[in-house]
Amino acid sequence: MATEVKICGINSNDALNAAQEAGAEYLGFVFFPRSPRHVSLEQAAPLAKQVKPGVKKVGLLVNASDDDIRHITEQVPLDILQLHGGETPERVAEIKRNFGLEVMKVIKISEQKDFETVSVFEEVSDRLLFDAKPPKDLKNALPGGNAISFDWRLLAGKSWKRPWMLAGGLNCDNVKDAIQISGAPAVDVSSGVEDQPGLKSVEKILGFTSKAKNT
Repeated sequence: MATEVKICGINSNDALNAAQEAGAEYLGFVFFPRSPRHVSLEQAAPLAKQVKPGVKKVGLLVNASDDDIRHITEQVPLDILQLHGGETPERVAEIKRNFGLEVMKVIKISEQKDFETVSVFEEVSDRLLFDAKPPKDLKNALPGGNAISFDWRLLAGKSWKRPWMLAGGLNCDNVKDAIQISGAPAVDVSSGVEDQPGLKSVEKILGFTSKAKNT
């Protein structure tokens, strides 16, 4: 089966249309104010309503409260809540129970021992996303979208109960290697398809998605 693709940080009609034209299965909207890809509810709602049937709309959240999540989901029609902060397994289960949407937990990786929490999180979430853990000396690091990757060989041969995605520093030049080395069934890209932080490139979205799906 062709690798699935998630384009994260959708914040314009051009980016939305390019991602859909390319055949991305998931479109991500970032609800984290410190990110250059952050979208307001006024921006996200009309974009989300243009998403074609069958394409999953993903809301990226970082340690969000129930009130915040409710405010977002009441205005933006989402299919998946991507939890990109320090949410505990108990909090993940609570969010899934309270909002009735699919939940994807992000697990940040830099070394083998970082996989130790997977077994707990896959019991309470619907999907997993493996992203690079920012190095401690990276100033103003974001929860994701830092354009850094981890050693994809750490994923080779592994399997889990839940569907999973690979993220972290992916771009048009390395996505084929990333898929071949890690065995990822799905990839998530944000900064790797931008001309500058927060500004998506139509050409890069089309190129990335084509390469991922033809690996």
